[in-house]
Amino acid sequence: MASLAPPRPALRATTPGARPAASPARSVRHLGPNWYASVMGTAIVANAGAGLPLGLPGLRTACAAVWALSLAMLLALVAARAVHWIRHRDQARAHLLDPAVAPFYGCLSMALLAVGGGAMIVGRDWIGLPAAVALDTVLFTVGTIVGLAAAVGVPYLMVVHHKIEHASPVWLLPVVAPMVSAALGPLLVPHLPAGQAQETLLLACWAMFGVSLLATLVMLPLVFGRLVTGGPPPLALTPTLFLVLGPLGQSTTAANKFADVAPGVLPAPYAHGFASFAVLYGVPVMGFALLWLALAAAMVLRAHRRGMGFAMTFWAFTFPVGTCVTGAEGLAQHTGLAAFRWLAIGLYALLVAAWLVAGSRTLRGLVSGELLAGPAPAPAALPRATARTR
Repeated sequence: MASLAPPRPALRATTPGARPAASPARSVRHLGPNWYASVMGTAIVANAGAGLPLGLPGLRTACAAVWALSLAMLLALVAARAVHWIRHRDQARAHLLDPAVAPFYGCLSMALLAVGGGAMIVGRDWIGLPAAVALDTVLFTVGTIVGLAAAVGVPYLMVVHHKIEHASPVWLLPVVAPMVSAALGPLLVPHLPAGQAQETLLLACWAMFGVSLLATLVMLPLVFGRLVTGGPPPLALTPTLFLVLGPLGQSTTAANKFADVAPGVLPAPYAHGFASFAVLYGVPVMGFALLWLALAAAMVLRAHRRGMGFAMTFWAFTFPVGTCVTGAEGLAQHTGLAAFRWLAIGLYALLVAAWLVAGSRTLRGLVSGELLAGPAPAPAALPRATARTR
């Protein structure tokens, strides 16, 4: 299986001390869909921070600034990826046929959805509610379509074209995308005409909840079974263990969002059912998420002691943890328990720390060109030395 660690720069023949000029086209050639994880990880910092049960002055403004950054990152990355598809279609097709890269196409959907949802949560403070609704409508629609296509297309490629060696947590990326739609779609429900339109969107989100949850329940045993029978993943891939938190935290968030908007949209028995489901489902799932967080953290500490260096997989520390923050915030609201409020605050501190590390190291790699360089070719064989005899 191909490594997800950043490729090393290719060896080029240059004069001593000279550095080859970087080619923009060559840099874009190796820009994969995994880069959308940086947009997701940035947007979730804003979205989760806005819901914290804190009254810190300036917190919401800071979250709005982070959301604006995520929007700028999304626009830049979509443009760069468009250039990638236009100029380097062979590489784009190779990504789709690579079992280590293809699942990251789910990140495009989640990046669109996270930024769109952020427009409704904090972006409206800066751009106004009408613009936020319009932006989220576009991003939610496109992101949902892309997510459903990835949830079907990537597993199809896995069955038909990919040569799979080991189960990987990245398999969850395409199937968790519909869960992000399920969690963020309810934000648009109050802005639709009352009646059929609101009920249709809410139940569509509920259907996507089921799509993603059942697919996750199929994937998770494979991932854990691979760990038990095959041992720890390679060092560069160890952070991907945090991806398991994504469907857990996001489904808890979705359940709480359903409970928030169901009254007045669905008949009373179903609205009350969603309120009960939010707690009865969310509490045990959040408990399992904390169990997995402890296991994944222990594996990361082990990998760090063995020399794990930075790779783009570090962004796996951000969005999945952020979904657990929003899940804990929802449970704090619906249970009134201080324990969930403190859990949300603690997880958010972890999220911000992870975002700062991943963001700073990514920026450093971009400036140096290291993260966008192509893979190093195999070194040429050196001529054998011969000994002369006299």
